[in-house]
Amino acid sequence: MGERKSSLEELRHWIVEHKLRTVGCLWLSGIAGSIAYNWSQPNMKTSVKIIHARLHAQALTLAALAGAAVVEYYDHKSGSKAERYAKFLPPMDVQPHKD
Repeated sequence: MGERKSSLEELRHWIVEHKLRTVGCLWLSGIAGSIAYNWSQPNMKTSVKIIHARLHAQALTLAALAGAAVVEYYDHKSGSKAERYAKFLPPMDVQPHKD
């Protein structure tokens, strides 16, 4: 009988399978949160509020993409993707550039 995954493992699996959707949602929530915060600042122009929100969301997106890259690297080295992509890689002892 299979083991039951914890909710954290299920969340991690969903994030690994839906990386772009996760980064997009993180960007959207980042820009919405930043706009909400900046709107509470009374002595800023609207254009400055929007620019600050975009910059905050952009920084959050870069951090999310870096995190996704780390997760992808880890999965390729040790996870199930290592076996899935192994059939497409040449054997380590074969050197195609030598005759």
